[in-house]
Amino acid sequence: MISPIESIRSISALQNKEAVSPVQSEGASFGQIFQTAIDAVKDTNAKLSETEYLLATGQLDNPSSMMIAAAKYQISVDMLVQLRNRALDAYSELSRMSI
Repeated sequence: MISPIESIRSISALQNKEAVSPVQSEGASFGQIFQTAIDAVKDTNAKLSETEYLLATGQLDNPSSMMIAAAKYQISVDMLVQLRNRALDAYSELSRMSI
């Protein structure tokens, strides 16, 4: 049986103003998302440094794990840079709006 990812609300619930809100209380704020991206960069950098150390000392069993850690680090940095760029674009767009 196929189950829906999200429960379907009734039409009466959709007419209620409290049921439809632009910002959900269970959603993460931008600050939390940005902090999560920063933490991901820190974690992947620590993992990369650890695998580089293990490779340099000859303790690493699988040398390809260092390349995987480097790729994960690069992807997390790229994502953080894109988040920053999007935030700056949004801010500049908002600052150009006339009230």
